Amino acid sequence: MSEINQDYIEKLFVNYAKINTRSNDRSQTVPTTPGQVELAKQVAADLKQLGVDEVKFDESNGYVTATLPSNSDKPITALGFIAHLDTADFSADYVKPQIHPDYDGQDIVLNEAKHIVLKVSEFPNLKKFVGQCLITTDGTTLLGADDKAGVAALFGTLAYLLQNPTIEHGPIRVAFGPDEEIGRGAKRFDAKNFGTNFAYTLDNGQPGQLEYETFNASEASIEVEGTAVHPGDAYGLMVNAVTIANEIVSSLPKDEVPEKSRNHDGFILVNHFCGTVAHASLNLIIRDFDTPRFHQKETLLKAIVNKINERFKEPRVTLKLTEQYQNIGDEIRKNPYIVNLALDAYRSIGLKPDIQPFRGGTDGNAITAKGIPTPNLFNGGDNFHGPYEFVTTEAMALTAKTIVAIAQEHVRQFGHHNKQKL
Repeated sequence: MSEINQDYIEKLFVNYAKINTRSNDRSQTVPTTPGQVELAKQVAADLKQLGVDEVKFDESNGYVTATLPSNSDKPITALGFIAHLDTADFSADYVKPQIHPDYDGQDIVLNEAKHIVLKVSEFPNLKKFVGQCLITTDGTTLLGADDKAGVAALFGTLAYLLQNPTIEHGPIRVAFGPDEEIGRGAKRFDAKNFGTNFAYTLDNGQPGQLEYETFNASEASIEVEGTAVHPGDAYGLMVNAVTIANEIVSSLPKDEVPEKSRNHDGFILVNHFCGTVAHASLNLIIRDFDTPRFHQKETLLKAIVNKINERFKEPRVTLKLTEQYQNIGDEIRKNPYIVNLALDAYRSIGLKPDIQPFRGGTDGNAITAKGIPTPNLFNGGDNFHGPYEFVTTEAMALTAKTIVAIAQEHVRQFGHHNKQKL
């Protein structure tokens, strides 16, 4: 039986990385940038060339979907795997992937002219990849391993299963979507027609990681109206919007901030603050894994605003809370098979499971909310969203191997779902 085709995965990744798919939260098009359309069409063409079925590029939502049909005579339910096409808000013009075969564990000069060096002292994770084929940037752009490593790995899985038809598997549905980095893409995902009871995203993470918990998340927009008068005549008249905004910030829990939070800790982040005497604006984000604690944070913010408004004849402060996403763990815990299947697959190929809380959100949040519980696996990359981003060919191939193992484990366990608690 053949091995995962690493050359195929590497070639695809390098080609995809060169396409600028940076998403744009100021754009109202779908997808938000033309490069994502270019890559989506290329992915659709490559899927057709590979020989999978039902390849479709839905221009209304920006998703490319396809199916690898079951080769089993058992009525096995479909598995879903999802990767995103866009990259983060960092320079992505003229990405020039640099390939370093048989990495020796030393510092790498990414750009000699600009004195940009990928240093082991700053990024000690590099030591884990000695002997592997390391792919980096030239130091002037991001690489796009988030999430083109997931895209390429998923192609590696499909190619391997097509080349090895004796490996039994059920239906496998794949989707490649836009605008994950700005939280829009998955909100348009066509869950009804995807045809799976659960799925996995292939986003950030090292081999062996599994994330089935994310933050609950809200955004708070606060506007403060002051009264501006000449400071020499201000007694009893001036209402300083900046002073009120400072009071709001000072009333927040001082230790529940990102710089003091880790693991399952939540926080409130003052993301933006600007103001004059006449008007001030605040933008905050609220995050917590624990749903009751999350709502307590929202309630606290409302109470702070209400207490300030009570001092004035007319309200001076307006608060708008917008829910961004919910913790996927609340839904996934109802069906532990989804997580246990992945963990059993990891162990079957000698991969040590590393369960992590995902301190952010993924496409899985919106897709889970649409009725398809979707935890996150990994794509093997590192240092995402910047010029020091890297991935190895071997890590992407291991991602592909893991997906194959999940498909095989699903055949073995189908009809005998593991009901142990998470």
